[in-house]
Amino acid sequence: MPNRPPALFVADSLGLDFLNSIATPVDTPVDWIDDGDGLVDWLAQARLVPADELDELKAGAMPGELDKVADQARALREWFRTFVRKHAGRPLGAEALQELGPLNSLLERDEAFSRIEPRHGDGGLALRMTRRWRSAESLLLPVGEALAKFVCEEDFSNVKACEGHHCTMMFADHTRRRARRWCSMALCGNRAKQAAHRNRLKSRL
Repeated sequence: MPNRPPALFVADSLGLDFLNSIATPVDTPVDWIDDGDGLVDWLAQARLVPADELDELKAGAMPGELDKVADQARALREWFRTFVRKHAGRPLGAEALQELGPLNSLLERDEAFSRIEPRHGDGGLALRMTRRWRSAESLLLPVGEALAKFVCEEDFSNVKACEGHHCTMMFADHTRRRARRWCSMALCGNRAKQAAHRNRLKSRL
């Protein structure tokens, strides 16, 4: 899709932001990973893959290779959406593990390792995790890691769907009173307020 708007990162969880990589931010649905270029752009905006690695993988990819990886990413996204919707609103128990086979299969393909690198700021050293980017398919690995962290670290009781009309986005409600209703006040929240205001005006006529 040419001229995509910037990707939306409003879920307060990278795993849910991946689900929101298809959404209807205004009136027209946008799929940020509908092809290989879109996937690369989304990964760059999510800061899941270093820019130099993205450039190298993109330059070395065979024709259509990145599009095939984007196909796999969309399939992963819709599988995970089904899982999240099934379990949202209550704590995730150990019995859910039997449903996570596809995600564990992806994680098993990872070639991550730790490496000592210069530490930014003070000239010291730091131990950082990195991975070998052997093929275009390796672009799915940091996505799988983000989904796995979401499954293991997020309280599914806080996972909600936006109440906006026609909105498909989900988010993790980390507000103090767990009263969040919208993916974003700038998007659905303001539109809902405007609609309510119009309805109040009509009721007075």
